[in-house]
Amino acid sequence: MPPQTLRIIDANLNRIGEGLRFLEDTARFLLNDAASSQQLKAMRHRLVKSLNKFGTALLSQRNSPGDVGVNIESVSEPQDLPSLVTANAKRVEEALRVIEEVAKLPEISPKLDSNDFKRARFDLYTLERGLISKILRQHKITRLSGLYVILDTQTLGMRDEADVTSKAIRGGAKIIQLRDEHHGKGELLAIAQKLKDLCHKSDVFFIINDHLDIALAVYADGLHIGQADLPLSVVQKELPIDKIIGYSTNTLAQALKAEAEGADYIAVGSIFPSLTKKDATVIGIEQLRQIKQAISIPLVAIGGINKDNIAEVIAAGADSAAVISAILTQENIEEATRQLVTQIEPKTESHRESRSYC
Repeated sequence: MPPQTLRIIDANLNRIGEGLRFLEDTARFLLNDAASSQQLKAMRHRLVKSLNKFGTALLSQRNSPGDVGVNIESVSEPQDLPSLVTANAKRVEEALRVIEEVAKLPEISPKLDSNDFKRARFDLYTLERGLISKILRQHKITRLSGLYVILDTQTLGMRDEADVTSKAIRGGAKIIQLRDEHHGKGELLAIAQKLKDLCHKSDVFFIINDHLDIALAVYADGLHIGQADLPLSVVQKELPIDKIIGYSTNTLAQALKAEAEGADYIAVGSIFPSLTKKDATVIGIEQLRQIKQAISIPLVAIGGINKDNIAEVIAAGADSAAVISAILTQENIEEATRQLVTQIEPKTESHRESRSYC
């Protein structure tokens, strides 16, 4: 077997092992992504085992001092986590392609199956996308705390959406969700675009309820869906990979299912009797506490929350509290928002810091 061929296999074996180890550790330690970590580990072990069929022959042909590529300087650029993940994934993918082609040589094909490396390469394309998606969303997820104002246009009545949103933001709202069930798509698009611009100028999250097309059109930070809306898997395919998805739940089973299927956060309720959804099932503080203890993603409490009970909701473990009537029916929107924020901000800030992944 030509020594040059063995050197090619050895060099790319090292690239595969090193790159996959970095991706595996990123998934395991930085993202707490057990599934991706296990897939990357299994891939690394499988490929290294396959290439180790050559035994000491690979090591025997290694010649680092004589490698003409050792002294070629690479361009150094500022790195962040997404670019590091991309760089290591590309490194492994390129190495897999090299061995995929080398494995077609007559002297190599008895020991290596070219298709094994092709399959691994395509599997890694999918894993790379998943890791980058989670990293890009992770920063947003860690900021899901504080007061979550749902701008329900039916409750809002004749008040101007932009004016109310501006006042809520000045009062300290961290997240604005637009919920609309009666405007036509054209009107709704114009409203959503205006509110998104207001939110982004103030570094406030803007989320669309239900309407995937509107969320896409205005490039909202995320979409919130309920049990009767589009399936989570469909929404995940359609939204850009850096957008977050919230999911409404009212039982522990629904919460666990939403987390398992990839929701970025869940809304749990109704915690108390709700003025806007009089037929909502009331689950109470104790069930809120049980759900929070069972999941690892952020939890937004919703339903009947006001200035008299919001502190209790946060104390029970909610990362954020969603309100509608407690703000939208008040004469002074900004002051009503500020009163709620004052009661929860220190606690939600400590929740946010504890969720930070790095």
